[in-house]
Formats: sequence, structure tokens, C-alpha cells
Amino acid sequence: MTIHFIGAGPGAADLITVRGRDLIARAPVCLYAGSLVPKALLDHCPAGARIVDTAPLSLDEIVAECQRATDAGQDVARLHSGDLSIWSALGEQLRRLDGAGIPYTITPGVPAFAAAAAALGQELTLPELAQTVVLTRTSGRASAMPSGEKLEAYAATGATLAIHLSIHAIDKIVAALMPYYGADCPVAVVYRASWPDQRVIRATLDTIAAEIAKSPIERTALILVGKVLGAATFRDSALYDVGYQRRFRGRGT
Repeated sequence: MTIHFIGAGPGAADLITVRGRDLIARAPVCLYAGSLVPKALLDHCPAGARIVDTAPLSLDEIVAECQRATDAGQDVARLHSGDLSIWSALGEQLRRLDGAGIPYTITPGVPAFAAAAAALGQELTLPELAQTVVLTRTSGRASAMPSGEKLEAYAATGATLAIHLSIHAIDKIVAALMPYYGADCPVAVVYRASWPDQRVIRATLDTIAAEIAKSPIERTALILVGKVLGAATFRDSALYDVGYQRRFRGRGT
């Protein structure tokens, strides 16, 4: 039997892959992170499925549910918010399953930063402004940052920053980034991207903390920083330039 880890997307119930949806529909057991995964996704579960909210469970209890299903000959749909490749606690679960000899698959999901960019109507890489997106966070109760992973180091590159799980540290973030991006650098905070109560706050490094203070946000928000946000003057990409010849275009000069 197999544990199917599924990226359930950033919030909107229809932002899930067809593969993920179909795996949910076939699995007689569904473990889902109830604090972040929309309950509408549970409508895809088959009739009579065992559905377990893992939000209050420890790692040992989650693995025990997987072992229980495996012993009963049942597949499990294990739903995580966003995509499984970042801040998902996937690594420690896989390590336990490997130790127990329990097979698994991994189905990626739509990440929060992509949903936030869509909410902004924004490409995060623009020619000659930024060609790199840094996905990072600040230290929190669950995990400290490695000593070499500093916001200042990323800011020195001028890349677009997508700062997760850090709305509580907005003042520290502003102080760290201001010397590199400048007071007038655009900032956007997207709260609960793609959820019905999604909220977008646009400001600059100089004003973002005051804007958030008007209507405080405690969690589930992504902070985007960079020159690309709202940029109107940038060079067109060469990709669709009439003079740019590439293998699939097949035009003469």
C-alpha cells in the first residue's frame, strides 16, 4: 500500500492538480492539515473514507495513522498546503516511512508564492530588473535560520524576495532590506492568497509596516519585495521578439 503525499495548493479548492484530485478520490484514508487545507477538497474523498485532521497530531501519531492504513491494506492521501518542496515537514515524514519500509509517492502542488504573484497580476522576473526569485523566511518558533542564510545576503543581489512565514517580523525585515533596496522599493503583502478572504496590501519599504498596522495580520501572509513589483518600464523579453530566431519559430531572416 502507498502513502500519497499531495500538494493541496495555496487555498482555493480548485488549485489542485488533476493527479492530486484523482488520488484523493481513490484513497480510503485521507490525512489532511486542517489548519491550512480547504475542507472543500475532502469532497473528493470516496464515500466512507476515514478522514483525519492532522493539525493536532504529533509526528509519531501521523506516522502511526500511516502504519495503521498500511497494515489494513489501504492507500492514504496525505494532503499538505501549497507545494511539498518547501516548509512542508515532508522530510521527517519520509524518513520515518523509509525506516518502516512504507512506500510513498509525491505529487507537487501550486505554491503560495505563485498564487500571490497571480493575485498581484505580476511576473516576478522581468528583463534587466530581476531574473532571480528567492524563497526564504525569518527565524520562528518552529525553526531557526541557518547562520549563513541572512536577508541581507539575498538583498545584496537585488533579486525579488518572497518572504514566507514572517509577517510577525515585518519591522525587522524592513530594517534589514532598507539599505539594499531603498525606502521607495515596492512591497506587497498577500494575505491568504487564493482564499475567499484574500487581501493584498501594496506599499513601499518605508510605509509597509504602517499599512499593516492599520489592519494587523498575524499569519498566512507572504511578503514580496523587489523592483519588479509594479514596474512599468522594462525591456521586452527576447522570447517573442520578431528578430529573435529560435528552434521552434522557423522564420527566415
